[in-house]
Amino acid sequence: MDISQLNALTTQVLWAAFILAAVFGAIAQRTHFCTMGAVSDVINMGDWTRMRMWGMAIGVAMIGFYGMAAAGVIDPSKTLYASNRFIWLSALVGGLMFGFGMVLASGCGSKTLVRIGGGNLKSLVVFLVMGVAAFATLKGITAVVRVATVDRVAIDFTSNAALSNWAAGMAATSPAMAGLVIALMLGGGLIVWALVGPDFRRFDNLLAGLGIGAVIAAMWWVSGRLGYIAEHPDTLQEAFLATNSGRMEALSFVSPMAYTLDWLMFFSDKAKLLTIGIVAVFGVVVGSALYSLLTRSFRWEGFRDAEDTGNHLAGAVLMGVGGVAAMGCTIGQGLSGISTLSATSFVAVAAIIVGCIAGVRYQIWRLEKAA
Repeated sequence: MDISQLNALTTQVLWAAFILAAVFGAIAQRTHFCTMGAVSDVINMGDWTRMRMWGMAIGVAMIGFYGMAAAGVIDPSKTLYASNRFIWLSALVGGLMFGFGMVLASGCGSKTLVRIGGGNLKSLVVFLVMGVAAFATLKGITAVVRVATVDRVAIDFTSNAALSNWAAGMAATSPAMAGLVIALMLGGGLIVWALVGPDFRRFDNLLAGLGIGAVIAAMWWVSGRLGYIAEHPDTLQEAFLATNSGRMEALSFVSPMAYTLDWLMFFSDKAKLLTIGIVAVFGVVVGSALYSLLTRSFRWEGFRDAEDTGNHLAGAVLMGVGGVAAMGCTIGQGLSGISTLSATSFVAVAAIIVGCIAGVRYQIWRLEKAA
């Protein structure tokens, strides 16, 4: 493969990622897909509809990922989440911070981008602050704290710290086949659980669960198959094109926000290249904006008062720091990471939910106190 072919393939990968992210944004805008909203619905109204959307999306993404892995289309050992190091404390602390923060900021990273597309100026501020906080936790002052504290506590395994690898060792089979069995059982169970819910089998609910889960699976194919080259012409090593990590990636919205700000601020620097994460950030906003404009639901919205501003700023910082520490958000870990059956992802998702519950309870307490 020569340089011109490599550039053409990279362009294909970026456009595919942008289109899939735009589809994600449009679906999320139409269906109100939101993890924070799902938790809030359960606590405040006992309504599990949006939680079932999320569960179905996880199931579809999980089965899609390991279906491709078992077929030899992608290699599960080469994802961003594949590691022998089980960073449980980073996932726990970061997840709790992110979950609490997304309540203060009125939504997670993906919801922030969806709301920007719908005209929410509060979410634009959250995006900027969250991106700066995330970048500081990747390479700045909070990165030093992260590396010196939570990242030091981990369990090292001889193979990838994932349920598929552990099951493969016990069953004397390949991680891909073991993962497919687990995905069919666990992911299939989540899909069935969603479908048996009262009044769940409606178009928007099915669109959210099936559509967003399929987008995550498709992103794995774009990154792990379309963008994979066995021998890069410059390094003569295998490569996953247009990724920030150099490994197979799907959708995630914390670190990519930081990379997006970095790309915008240093645009004239030829070393700053577009990546899947960056174009996905733009794609979600564009997809949401197009749907909002077509349905005439686009509305400008600003902060209510100083307290509202402060809550969103604090939430943005917590999400930026916590999301990087936990290696992802409700989409990065909650869908992309957990679809790979990474042990760290399960801890991160559980911590995000607990943090979100605490945040919702905190808001209820504040309202009762003010009454």
